[in-house]
Amino acid sequence: MLMRMGTQFLVRYSILLTMLVIGAAVAQQPSAGGIETIDRIVAVVNENVVTRQELNEVLRATLKQLQKQGVQPPAPAILEKQLLERIILNRVQLQLAKETGLTVSDTELDQTLRRIAQENKMTMPEFYSALERDGISFNKFRNEIRDEIILVRLKEREVNNRVNVTEGEVDNFLHSQEGSSNHDDEYRLAHILIQLPEQANVSQIADRRLRAEAALAQLQNGADFARVAAEFSESSDAMDGGLLDWRPGGQLTKKFAEILAPMKPGEITPVIQTQAGLHILKLVDRRNQKSGETTVNQTHARHILVKISELTSEADARRRIVELKERLDHGGKFDELARLHSEDASAPSGGDLGWLSPGDTVPEFERAMSTLKPGQISEPVQSPFGWHLINVIDHRTKDVSQERQRQSARQAIRARKADAAFQEWLQRLRDRAYVEYRLEEG
Repeated sequence: MLMRMGTQFLVRYSILLTMLVIGAAVAQQPSAGGIETIDRIVAVVNENVVTRQELNEVLRATLKQLQKQGVQPPAPAILEKQLLERIILNRVQLQLAKETGLTVSDTELDQTLRRIAQENKMTMPEFYSALERDGISFNKFRNEIRDEIILVRLKEREVNNRVNVTEGEVDNFLHSQEGSSNHDDEYRLAHILIQLPEQANVSQIADRRLRAEAALAQLQNGADFARVAAEFSESSDAMDGGLLDWRPGGQLTKKFAEILAPMKPGEITPVIQTQAGLHILKLVDRRNQKSGETTVNQTHARHILVKISELTSEADARRRIVELKERLDHGGKFDELARLHSEDASAPSGGDLGWLSPGDTVPEFERAMSTLKPGQISEPVQSPFGWHLINVIDHRTKDVSQERQRQSARQAIRARKADAAFQEWLQRLRDRAYVEYRLEEG
């Protein structure tokens, strides 16, 4: 199933826009806080380098952001190391994307920029003017957005698309205490993550636990969670106070859900160990989202998907999907071509995706599908999964309460698995990269 990616794109873009505005504004001011202005190499990442200027830009933006949030920043040396590690993690992911041919076309990028402008209630000329007023190079902003899209797509390709959920898992979820007791509760959490190296030994785990316990001790002594997260957490959201979006209870691991169930807002967990690392959670808030019967408009559709991969570039994928469209226009049978050429689990059934409800597919797919009448075939459509041809078979309106319950369970299980798999994948990628630190030099 082509699951929707949610609001992650626009949320991350809004954060990025804020960071770039802050960075540009501060960069125009004289150097402060002892931040160096001389450029040099502070880290080597595989065959690439991170410069002092790059680190300083992120450092200035982060200090301004923490100041705006009223959070006392960690000691300069600690903050620099935290931010450098974040840059390194992004760099190794972008390197992998480049090596495997993952790109973003100018057309897609322009569409995304328009969406960002709309989210900020601006026309494109107003958006350009706002960037110019804040001293932000449009080309720099454009490149940053391109990188953000690539990172999201890389995660989809390398992790999310490989997560499978069986019907048995859904059944067990719905019949278990986990599925029945808290699936209507949603949690607003802040977290601190201390990562564990791949195949960590007893000594390494003990060292990392000491770090986690030190963070917990500060929290128990009344330290602000956001400040402790900024100093200790190794998650990408450390400088945002470790704050997470609202999450359904069913999306949490069983261990997390059991610990959080009796907690009250404001309380903090002990150190929790999982395969992804060592965690400290703060329950910021909780709410109940119990829902009744649901009637929705559904579409029965099938598709042909050509994925972008290590062996298939974006241009090659688009060329192949255009050729398939031409064959369909000249009398080719959709189900036969789907069985032969579609690159997802629906291929054996002729590309049949069954009845789809709003939100079941990614926005690009859903928008294209909604414009088609029964029997129509779309023009080539690009999504984070690759290039599609969509054929609508029929439309209907149906009460999908039970189906939605199973779908919600499936999404919760998938999200939980994907979260854990992403942290493990990211740690493996980082451990296998060649990184040489030169921060202390000069």
